[in-house]
Amino acid sequence: MSRIPKVLPVDEPLRHAAHKRPVSRRDFISQGFMAGMGTAIGTSMFSMFANPRNAMAALSGDMEDLKSNCGIATQGAGKIPFICFDLAGGASLAGSNVLVGQRGGQLDFLSTAGYNKLGLPGDMIPPIANPTTGLNDFINTELGLAFHSDSGFLRGMLERTSIGTRSNINGAVIPARSDNDTGNNPHNPMYGIRAAGADGSLLNLIGSSSSESGGNSMAPPMLVDPEGRPAKIDRPSDVTGLVDVGDLIGLLNQEDAVAVMESIYRISNSKLGQVNTQLTNDLIVKQLVECGYVKSADIADRFGNPSELDPSLDPDIVGSAGIFSEAEFAADREFRKAASVMKLVINGYAGAGTITMGGYDYHTGNRSTGELRDLRAGRCMGACLEYAARAGVPLMMYVFSDGSLSSNGMIDESVDGRGKGVWTSDNSSTAAPFFLVYNPGGRANLIGGTPELQAMHQQLGYMRADASVETASSPAANNVNLLVNTILLNYMALHGEQGDFSTLFPGHGLGNLDNMTAFESIVSGTI
Repeated sequence: MSRIPKVLPVDEPLRHAAHKRPVSRRDFISQGFMAGMGTAIGTSMFSMFANPRNAMAALSGDMEDLKSNCGIATQGAGKIPFICFDLAGGASLAGSNVLVGQRGGQLDFLSTAGYNKLGLPGDMIPPIANPTTGLNDFINTELGLAFHSDSGFLRGMLERTSIGTRSNINGAVIPARSDNDTGNNPHNPMYGIRAAGADGSLLNLIGSSSSESGGNSMAPPMLVDPEGRPAKIDRPSDVTGLVDVGDLIGLLNQEDAVAVMESIYRISNSKLGQVNTQLTNDLIVKQLVECGYVKSADIADRFGNPSELDPSLDPDIVGSAGIFSEAEFAADREFRKAASVMKLVINGYAGAGTITMGGYDYHTGNRSTGELRDLRAGRCMGACLEYAARAGVPLMMYVFSDGSLSSNGMIDESVDGRGKGVWTSDNSSTAAPFFLVYNPGGRANLIGGTPELQAMHQQLGYMRADASVETASSPAANNVNLLVNTILLNYMALHGEQGDFSTLFPGHGLGNLDNMTAFESIVSGTI
């Protein structure tokens, strides 16, 4: 008789005999050998020659006009905050977590064999009544999007969100293949989100990995803009290290320090007016220097105390009334990572952020290892949604992974295995990323005048009865670049800006845009 391998702790690296030895950064992340190190980013004199970022504080007198001239505005760009979860290694998103179906949508059920491939035994599949309760309660729609009621993601999100928050969430799933165990899938949409207008008062983009995309998976090359490369943020010290106003505030109070910086600007500007740099772009260079001083004064005015950015000191995030208790925040690095990214993005300090979680190549011959990791990911997802609700702002949250998994039907009867099918192999054909939208004004409305049409917009594409992605069901089904374009379209549609999509992303390849759009707009332009 075969034995089900023991459950692995959530931070235990995954070693697969069928896989090559990890040699790249992405290999180490996907198998859980690497968590990522943080870097603190401080301001310097050289930052005065960088393009100014947006800001939101009020300085004195004519400094207000100068801030406007330097592009220093309020609340970032005013776009919907965007956070994506990059689950490195090939997590199982479909069936056992988000329900997927055939042409008619999520509840156009697959075959029993299809659900078996997705890790659900015959007595836990969505079409049947629960033998314990006699009710068809394997389907949970508390988040608008239908999940399996025993989904690890769902259990984690329900644990961290209030009933009121859940009532304002909706989502969509996109059956779409992607290669297994590789960072070469161009899954990451961050640069496109920036091109669509997302920006922050301190940073454009952030990510928990020090890669070009900010995550494990790469960004589509045609979207990459070196000026927008994500800053690495994966712990509270990275956040507080973003602003460094030097020793001046230590010597003076904050108000006097800002006044000194304003005076330095005026003196320097007066001197610059008398200098001929003999450069062809003399005025541009002088403006960059001028705006650098203005930005430094503005940062001192808003962030004289960097602890105001610290997620660990935010009572909505950590503490007796927080999303995380002090003990679990101190013990779990993934909670600290999620909190750091969501603090910056949801408060408008960054336009968008990627949270990479490693160790999701969990076909270890049991079910328990994957269930525990899905549960922790769900808790981090729920934290982002609940923090958006407490901040009173909308949020689009996208969840993807490089490849997926399948089960051979053997059952893990352990407590953590929960009586489900063990994960035995990689399987790119069972992949289905999804996104959730939180709207403080009420649950986002699906496109379509009938329940049948709405169901087809909640699932963009479909699977065959055997739980394989039907590659002809949507442009995104067999092309990861078009999957990214689908996410960008839906982000713009939430702002009512889908009419600009073809201009901003020419040659997008999505065909009829209405067919690939899930929701009506929830805001008009900016928020």
